[in-house]
Amino acid sequence: MQKEPNSFIAWLVKNKVTANILMLIFLVGGVYMSLYIKKEVFPEFDLDMVTISVAYPGASPEEVEQGIVLSIEEEIRSIEGVKEVTATAKEGVASVIAELHEKGNKNRTYQDIQQAIDSITTFPEDAEKPVISMSSRKRRVVSLAIMGEGEPLVLRELAEIVRERLLQSSGISQVELVGARNYEVEIALDRVVLERYGLSMQNVSDIIAKESVELSGGNIKSNAGDILLRVKTRKIKAADFETLPILTTPLGATVRLGEIATIKDTFVDDSIFFTYNNKPAIEIEVYRLGDETPKSVSQATKKVVEEITQELPSAYALQINDDNSEVYNARLELLLKNGMIGLVLVLLILGAFLEFKLAFWVALGVPTSFLGSLLFLEYFGVSINMISMFAFILALGIVVDDAIIVGENIYEYKQRGMNYIEAAIQGTKDVAIPVTFSILTNIVAFLPLMFIPGIFGKTFFPIAIVVATVFAISWIEAILILPAHLAFKQTTKKGSILHTIEIQQQKVARSFDRFVEKVYQPFLLFCMRNRYPTLVMGFAILIVVLAYAKSGRLGFEMMPRIESNRAVVYATMPIGTPQSVMQMVNQQIIASGLKTIETLNEEGLNQGYKSKINENEIQVTFYLLEGEIRNISTSDFNDLWRKTLGKIAGIESLVFKKDIGGPGGGKAALTLELSHRDTALLEAAAQELADVLKSFSITKDVDDGISTGKRQIDFELLPLGQKLGLTAYEIARQVRYTTYGKEAIREQQGRNEVKIMVRQTENERNSEAIIDDIKIKTPSGGFVRLGDVAKRIEGNAYTKISRREGKRIINVTANVEPERDTPQLISSLDTDFIPKLQQKYPELQISYQGRQAETKESSRSLISSFLLVLAVLYIMLAIPFASYTQPLIIMIAIPFGIIGAFLGHMLLGYSLSMVSILGVVALCGVVVNDTLVMVDYANTMRKEGHKAFEAIILAATRRFRPIFLTTATTFGGLAPMIYETSIQAKFMIPMAISLGYGILFSTLISLIFVPALYIMLEDIKALFQPSHSNA
Repeated sequence: MQKEPNSFIAWLVKNKVTANILMLIFLVGGVYMSLYIKKEVFPEFDLDMVTISVAYPGASPEEVEQGIVLSIEEEIRSIEGVKEVTATAKEGVASVIAELHEKGNKNRTYQDIQQAIDSITTFPEDAEKPVISMSSRKRRVVSLAIMGEGEPLVLRELAEIVRERLLQSSGISQVELVGARNYEVEIALDRVVLERYGLSMQNVSDIIAKESVELSGGNIKSNAGDILLRVKTRKIKAADFETLPILTTPLGATVRLGEIATIKDTFVDDSIFFTYNNKPAIEIEVYRLGDETPKSVSQATKKVVEEITQELPSAYALQINDDNSEVYNARLELLLKNGMIGLVLVLLILGAFLEFKLAFWVALGVPTSFLGSLLFLEYFGVSINMISMFAFILALGIVVDDAIIVGENIYEYKQRGMNYIEAAIQGTKDVAIPVTFSILTNIVAFLPLMFIPGIFGKTFFPIAIVVATVFAISWIEAILILPAHLAFKQTTKKGSILHTIEIQQQKVARSFDRFVEKVYQPFLLFCMRNRYPTLVMGFAILIVVLAYAKSGRLGFEMMPRIESNRAVVYATMPIGTPQSVMQMVNQQIIASGLKTIETLNEEGLNQGYKSKINENEIQVTFYLLEGEIRNISTSDFNDLWRKTLGKIAGIESLVFKKDIGGPGGGKAALTLELSHRDTALLEAAAQELADVLKSFSITKDVDDGISTGKRQIDFELLPLGQKLGLTAYEIARQVRYTTYGKEAIREQQGRNEVKIMVRQTENERNSEAIIDDIKIKTPSGGFVRLGDVAKRIEGNAYTKISRREGKRIINVTANVEPERDTPQLISSLDTDFIPKLQQKYPELQISYQGRQAETKESSRSLISSFLLVLAVLYIMLAIPFASYTQPLIIMIAIPFGIIGAFLGHMLLGYSLSMVSILGVVALCGVVVNDTLVMVDYANTMRKEGHKAFEAIILAATRRFRPIFLTTATTFGGLAPMIYETSIQAKFMIPMAISLGYGILFSTLISLIFVPALYIMLEDIKALFQPSHSNA
């Protein structure tokens, strides 16, 4: 692989100013871009999902399914670009999610879905307009809570004031209220009054709609100018409706609405209650948009909070309960700390084995490459976030590899007696091609991270871009800039600190050379002479380690669980549970959490708590101290909380979460999806599966996915009703107006929509006893009892109906502790239980969803990417070596790198995860670099007349130092992250382990195995061409 003199390299070596200007462009330009590049906690990306939500107030889940969900499914399933359709029908609302193909035209698919939904004409009359949106991750920065025991309307108004004040701040663009009920004006009518005046809900509603208007009447072009004409009788507040005329009596008197109805400003009755520290509250979430940073949004929010706090009534308080800018700062400090420690280790390693000048200029390649990459990251849509910062740490030790090889080769020529300029040119020229291809193999190995499907792939996409950009800049630095800096002699003054360092370094270098000569070379010769037993032993180690990993003893999980500082409980009660019972259970959960905190007796452990009741579901969250400064983990806190809480009577499910907010957090460890056309059999199978899961000692929080619905009363029209001219439709409308009410009109009030609802009084509509006595107005104007014209049929409604690809499904979920044992649990289910369950319930379909489905999809992509990477690496090595077999020798480092990755996980007690596998794939390109340089040098020696055995021995001993240094600096750069104890780092550590230990182990093996394989290949050639053997 000898190359002719490169005049461009020679020109740059002799023109140091050019190299310095190029370096300054990277350094200064990078510093400048660092001030303006977007900063966030996690990378921003779309979720490749379109969500369609349709409200159908008062409708049962089955009505929602039949009237809305089925129509939407039918229209969108066949649209090009739609990958999968899932749907949920709950009481009063339909939610349909269309997952899109990642490679499709998402905007076009979104527009096609909009058009398809707009074309549906069969939605029920009372269904509201569909809301269609492209799902994306909102970048919440700060969460506030305004709380107080005063009037709910006052609390809501104060929340609106806080939102407006926040939005008026120049550093805040998006603020949303959470747990705030929508405004409503309730007009309650007594049925006796309605009968007295011969009115119905429909009559009153129509009058209100016609009288509350704001319409243009055109304009008049008079001589004095244009005059606009408007009819403006729009009404929003309860007081506005009091004087509204409803009818005129036979005596000519006007009956006004306030005389026959109770009118009040209130909220939509959606059974949502939110508290913070046990006080009624509304949560206010502040998001980051555009170029806003977590820090700037947080500072602006705190400033507004400080101002408003002084103005609030004494009964109310405003408090920040979560600030992601602190998370960003903590993780930034963590990564910078590890990066700085890694950089120091790299400098120490280089300084110990290379002369100071060489070590300095090689190390300078790190900031040059890092800062230089910032010039291009924004172009690729990459921000500074937790993932991209981790990518810099991954590259920290690897990025100096090419500079070490170039610099060490230049150093070697200077030791042979060449002058500085000639050594720089010749040393760079010799390794330019192998260094170029080693950089390319590094980049290729990381590229698969760009093509992993789903959220997992989108999360890790920045790593590929950052690493590729850094490596590309490092190639420029090593080949074009570094030689110029090493081409000029810089003497050190005797007695100076630098001179003392140089003396000590030379001692270390001589000791290192003695080690290579006295220890490594003899051992290598021994292994070479016994190459076949050596190879057998190595492959035996490979088989044993791979078999151990395959057995499942290492464990496997989709993503490492990162404990957050939030301990969360989700409780589900039976549908229809009275609000008084829901409040009691809520208080029971809160009280047990407070008792747990009291038992632990740790100062400041409780940073606040909130609860949310929504229909039959309760969520209680305790904010704890950050993990590094408290004495108990979130997991242990939850276990103690669970024990303190005990059993809750009548509860359907109780789930404790420790990882809300982290990557992949919040999802159950195990999710099985069941589908069957017979709903009764489906529920029976789900119950059996849940019972089996509960029998395992490692499962917790098992949920069978079944919830008993509310009582349901269906009505059928009797012959009397038909004789009176009534229809099923008319009865349904009047019953709905009586119990739910009739929406007269909606008005816009600032940012909010206000519903004007006409309904009967609460006593008349919320009592089962009045059902049969509901008065139905006949076409002739008379009234008749509902019980006389319709037959009651008792039953139960569904709580929730879930669907996937047009089929009803039930999800059975469970948490697994430890989660690394999930594969063994799945294996046991697949072997012992699921076949029996499917035999018992023919046509029952069972599949793994949630984390298992994501793992399967990502694994499939990674396997294909891994094979493609191997193929590309082989081609990239075969071209410069002009050989079919030598690339295989070089690539032997890959399986032994995988051994190192697995051993690293075993030694440090980590289970394998998809993050680990990403590290293994990236490892492929990195581990071949050392063997590439060794084989290239051996080939050069053979061209100079050395025999194969002698050439590979010379290559191994000559390249031992650069191989050792590249390995040591790579592991040294990753070591601080590998041994980091912070909870926040656990998400990233497995990838660092795979790279660090993989490179370490593959290098130790490659220094022996590659020479042995090199000669073994010559042995094989000798069998066919004995006369050409050089062994």
